Amino acid sequence: MADRTFLSWPFFEPTHRKLADDLARWCESMPASEGELDDRCRTLVRELGAAGFLKLCVASADTRPDVRSLAIARETLAYHSGLADFAFAMQGLGSGPISLFGTIEQKREWLPRVASGEAIAAFAMTEPGSGSDAANMQTSAMRDGNEWVLVGEKNYISNGGIADFYVTFARTGEGEGSRGLSAFIVPADLVTVNERIDIIAPHPLGRIGYDNVRLPAQAIVGEPGEGFRIAMETLNLFRVTVGAAALGFARRALGDAVSFAQARRLGSGTLSDNAVTQAKLADMALAVDASALLVYRAAWQQDIGGISNRRAAAMAKLHATESAQAVVDAAVQLHGGAGVTKGVKVEELYREIRSLRIYEGASEVQRQIIARDLLKPNS
Repeated sequence: MADRTFLSWPFFEPTHRKLADDLARWCESMPASEGELDDRCRTLVRELGAAGFLKLCVASADTRPDVRSLAIARETLAYHSGLADFAFAMQGLGSGPISLFGTIEQKREWLPRVASGEAIAAFAMTEPGSGSDAANMQTSAMRDGNEWVLVGEKNYISNGGIADFYVTFARTGEGEGSRGLSAFIVPADLVTVNERIDIIAPHPLGRIGYDNVRLPAQAIVGEPGEGFRIAMETLNLFRVTVGAAALGFARRALGDAVSFAQARRLGSGTLSDNAVTQAKLADMALAVDASALLVYRAAWQQDIGGISNRRAAAMAKLHATESAQAVVDAAVQLHGGAGVTKGVKVEELYREIRSLRIYEGASEVQRQIIARDLLKPNS
C-alpha cells in the first residue's frame, strides 16, 4: 500500500484528503486491463467519468482546475496503473484550452462531455518536422469567409485515433514565430489518422492529418494569434501534475522494492538485511520524499495564486521525473532477474516512467526555465 503520510502536510485541505481516500478505493476495483488498448483506454475514461473524477480536469463556472487535486489524482492513479493516469491526464490537457479560454458556448458543448467521460480529448501541438517548437509550426489555418481551413499534420498526439476532438494549434499569420498561432476545436470525424504509433509503454498515440479541414468561425479558441499563450498556460497548469505521476510510479517502485527485499532469502537472512540494500532503499525513500515536497509545494503555490511558480513548477517536474527514473531503475536492480521479467510490476514501471522526462517540456527545457528565472534581475 502507498505511503499516505504526506497527506498530513500543510499543503492540503480536508477535501484533498477525502479525494485521496476515494481514489484509493476506486483503484482497488479499477476496470480490468485485458483487451485491446483502445478499448481499455475508453473504458477507463468512461469509468473515471462515471465515478466523478474527471470533473477535476475541467473548469467550473468561476474557478480553474485545482492543481493539488489533479496532482493527488495523478499520483494515486499512476501508483496503480500508468494507463489510468494517462486516461485521466489527457482529459485535462486536451480540454484545458477550452477550460481556460473557451467561450461559454464551447464550454457548454464540450466540458460536460469530457467530465462525464462521453468525449475523449486530445491536445494537438507537436509536429513531424518541428517537435513541440511552436516557432517552427507548419500547420496552417486560413480564413475563408465564415470558415477556417486547416492544412497540415501533427505527430505523437496522445489519444490520436480514439479522441472525439482535437484542440489543434495552427499558424494564422498574425505575427512571426510563435506569435502567429491560434487554437481550434476540431471534431475527430474531420481529421485523418495517418499512423498509429507504438511506444514502449502502450498508450494511444498517433499521427494526425488535416487535409483542407473546414471549420466554422466559432471553432477558434480565444482570439486569432493567442494560440501560443493558450498552449503555454494550459501546459503550465498541468506541468506539476506530470511530476505527480512520476511520484506515483516512484512510490510504487519503492514499495515493491521494500516488499521484495523483505521476502527474498539471502543466505541465512533476507535481502533487506544487507547493508548495501538498506543504503539503496534509503536513497530511494529520500528521492521520493524530496519529489513529493517539490510537487505539492508547486501545486499549492499554483492554487493559492499570487505567487509566480514557474521556477517551482519546473523544479517539481524536473526532479520528480528524473529521480523517479533512478528510483525505478534501483527497484529493477534489487529485483535481479525478476526485475526485467514481463508481468512483474517494476518492469512495467521501467517502461512507463521514461516518457515523462520528455513530454510537456523535456528535462533540458526545465533546466533552461530554472536557470533563466535565476538569472533575471531581482530573481
